[in-house]
Amino acid sequence: MDARIEFGLLGPLSVTADGRRTAVGGPRQRTILALLLLSPDSVVSVDAMVEAVWQGVPPATARTQVAICVAGLRKVFRAEGCGDDLITTVHPGYQLNSAGHRIDLLVLQDLVQRAEQAVGGGRTAEAAACYERALELWRGPVLEGITGRQVEDEAARLEEVRMCCQEALAELNLALGRNLEVIGSLAAAVREQPLRERARHILMRAQYLAGRRAEALETFREGRRQSVEELGLEPGAALLQLHDAILRDDPALAPPEGGPPPAPLPAIPLPPAPAAGSRPTPSFLPPNVPAFTGRAAETATLDRLLEGRAEEQPPGIGLITGVPGVGKTGLAVHWAHRVAARFPDARLYVDLCGHDGTREPTTAADVLSRFLRALGVPSEQIPADTGERTELYRSLLAGRRALVVLDNARDAAQVDPLLPGTGQCCVIVTGRQPMEQLMLRYGAVRVQLGVLPPGEAVELLGRIVPEDRIAADPEQAERLAELCDRLPLALRIAAARLASKPHWSVPHLVARLADERRRLDELSQGESQVRAGFAVSYRQLAPDAARLYRRLALLAAPDVTVWTAAALIDVHLFEAERLLEHLVDVQLLEVTGTDGTGRLRFRQQNLLALFARERAAAEDGEDERTQSLHRALRGYLTVAEHAHRVEYGGDFALIHGSAPRLELDALLLEELTADPLEWFEAERLSLVAAIEQAARLGLDELAWDLLGCTVVLFRTRAYLDDWQDSCDRALAATRAAGNLRGEAAVLESLGERWIGTQYVSAAAEPLLRAQALFEQIGEEHGRALAVRSLAVLDRVQGDPASAGARLTEAVELFRAVGDLSCEAHVLGFLAQGELDLGRPDAALAYAEQAVAVARRIGETGVTAQVHFRYARVLSELERFADAERELQVVLRVVTARRDLLGSAHARLGLGETMLRRGRAAEAHAELLIALDLVGRCRTVVAEGRVGVALGRAAAALGRTGEARERLNRAAELLRAGGAERDLELAAQELAALGPAAGEAPGGDIGGV
Repeated sequence: MDARIEFGLLGPLSVTADGRRTAVGGPRQRTILALLLLSPDSVVSVDAMVEAVWQGVPPATARTQVAICVAGLRKVFRAEGCGDDLITTVHPGYQLNSAGHRIDLLVLQDLVQRAEQAVGGGRTAEAAACYERALELWRGPVLEGITGRQVEDEAARLEEVRMCCQEALAELNLALGRNLEVIGSLAAAVREQPLRERARHILMRAQYLAGRRAEALETFREGRRQSVEELGLEPGAALLQLHDAILRDDPALAPPEGGPPPAPLPAIPLPPAPAAGSRPTPSFLPPNVPAFTGRAAETATLDRLLEGRAEEQPPGIGLITGVPGVGKTGLAVHWAHRVAARFPDARLYVDLCGHDGTREPTTAADVLSRFLRALGVPSEQIPADTGERTELYRSLLAGRRALVVLDNARDAAQVDPLLPGTGQCCVIVTGRQPMEQLMLRYGAVRVQLGVLPPGEAVELLGRIVPEDRIAADPEQAERLAELCDRLPLALRIAAARLASKPHWSVPHLVARLADERRRLDELSQGESQVRAGFAVSYRQLAPDAARLYRRLALLAAPDVTVWTAAALIDVHLFEAERLLEHLVDVQLLEVTGTDGTGRLRFRQQNLLALFARERAAAEDGEDERTQSLHRALRGYLTVAEHAHRVEYGGDFALIHGSAPRLELDALLLEELTADPLEWFEAERLSLVAAIEQAARLGLDELAWDLLGCTVVLFRTRAYLDDWQDSCDRALAATRAAGNLRGEAAVLESLGERWIGTQYVSAAAEPLLRAQALFEQIGEEHGRALAVRSLAVLDRVQGDPASAGARLTEAVELFRAVGDLSCEAHVLGFLAQGELDLGRPDAALAYAEQAVAVARRIGETGVTAQVHFRYARVLSELERFADAERELQVVLRVVTARRDLLGSAHARLGLGETMLRRGRAAEAHAELLIALDLVGRCRTVVAEGRVGVALGRAAAALGRTGEARERLNRAAELLRAGGAERDLELAAQELAALGPAAGEAPGGDIGGV
């Protein structure tokens, strides 16, 4: 279970995890975290973050720096035990998800709401207690120390809320006879904000009721003086009337016997009640949604529409958008019922049928006719002209408090004639289009509904199905929610099926939905049909957008970028981007965020993808579908091959197959692979899926070639499971096709994978088989790769003679085929072999050759490897300063490439060099960093080697117990990895420590 984080905004920003204070980074990170916390469970755009951090003068890299800050925040929370879903990437920015955590701002909102309900129910003491608890949340000025206009505006708003809470509490305490408490609490507040007349009014009444009539009059005089001096105005009518009443000892000043009148809510005044005998309020709202679940953040956003509405302003407009079935109507109706009491004059609702497969969209003229009759206009007096109807409608609502819900709108043109003209009215619009015109012209607030969080999705199931059936198998309940895409409509359908069939278990329904061919059928029964909702949106697409929607579902990739979409339908990038954005606008596609290369990524939800595949099978020929899919898969190979070439400084360290490439614009390739490892990282899941899909479709040449290009990512970033899975699938495909060259290439990669993880005993069989196959088909470059890997295996297993012979053979082969990268790599290993044999001068010659070859191809991954070997040689020659300089080169390269294993080796080299120089404490600290890095890479031999070095460092520091413990653990790891030579070194270090207490000399220490 994720750790619970407590966030504090009502004072200096604070983050607490399990009772411990957690430090958040510099000012930029704190500003971004503050923005996310001020709008929890809502999307904060990157543009808003840029504005908040740089205040209108951002650098060119501002968006990238925001992404870095968010990554830093995620790292902080991950270290505290939180999952990556605390801060999620949601177009056009980021969202902090509050579920399972505590944010004092949300606690405040809840307490104020409960206080309001208690006041309305006449529970005065309960309301006072809620306000007291709300005020206790403040620890000082809101977000003290964090600057920026947005944060400062919110801080000022929350300060107003605090004062309103204080005034509301004082009103309640006054009615409860707690006059002295009111005086104590408000006297300081009035001194702080002397022009706040409501607080002064309450204080004067409290002073008078406490028998301090003179103090009450003095409080008035002081307020009048400051108002005249600072504003040039006499006090307001309420204060003047109270002053006169106190002078006359008016009996009306005594508190009413029946308890206090309802206190106003902070920042949201309660509306006046309708006059007695007035016309019944027209209320067209449908029944409230049963078992409504979640949407706290979205509800809070809509609540803000009610704040500070003035007559001269445009109406408060909330625009609720989202995919079909996400619960737009449900939220609109639920919120409308929640706030209905604030709109005593009218509560109007209409289904505009903008996205209805069976009915034409409702015209504005028809809606206005209905609304006008509800507002008391006789039918014969309703104008025939739509514009005149709109004018009459707005005239009737002027000065009145009305709520208008316009459900299922097609576009802004359908909505515009139905909008009231004044700010005391509120409008909720639901639809699938973004309707930018409403935001531009009227300042509408958009609420983009996403799927429910996992916990709320399961909670919704439990509110419809008897809870014990859901609680009996929580894992299957979560699986059921995921199969429904956590869409409220699909969840309700699934829950209704379970509720109507008590003999069905949750796992039974999960099994039925798990079959993708049946899932939409299972969720499209009765009146509520998921497929029908998708079909309405689909039918409204233009042909080119519909074609892209269908083709996106052909790819197994979890998401795509613009170039992939362009490849699928063979269009220009600009056209593909236009179509993708259109699909986003109509809620058939979602933006998951920006990847590490700065490109937007687009994703189809699972159910929408299933529907798209249905339409593709029905509307596209098999040849069309095949060609489209093959274009995209060949595109992945084209870019991956180019990225590998950029990363290695040439077409080195792999062989290629005969699968055709997709021709892409040279400039596009350069842009995509400007940072090749970042491109690989951004596309990792898509590349793994492409390898699997190509293998499944029998595209064995493409599968093994794409695997070979992608190995650089798997190795550098330690994606060992992805590497293994991709090898398994590509190997099965090449063997099924009788493709000996491809099989050999995959086996060589598999052997590298096992050496990389340094379970070396598993590497021999695939490498020997790869060598034999390459020799059989006469593939010299491939044979060189296999011989090189077998030489590495020999060295680890303690056979330097065989390793040297194979390395000598490999270096000649690589020279013959022109593979400079592998030539430099092998020369570095030859240097290490000479070191192992105690010949540092010979090692130096090889190391210098390796460095010279590496320089010919620029600074690449091999740069770190050869400089690491060079540093080892220099250290052995006691040129320690030179060795440390080389290791710093290594560290710079591997850090820039985010090469975890390379970073671990660099730290190991630095630690060993420091240890040889007698700097044991520094070495110990450096080696601890290396130990953490290798632990994340799951490389047992490397972890064992670091453990041996740490044991030596601990012994040098006189910490014999720690040294023995680390050496014993290292011996276990080295034995598991089959690293005989390193195991002997561990045994020698253990022997040098002498026997442990109570153990005879020569005893079996650590099993070595």
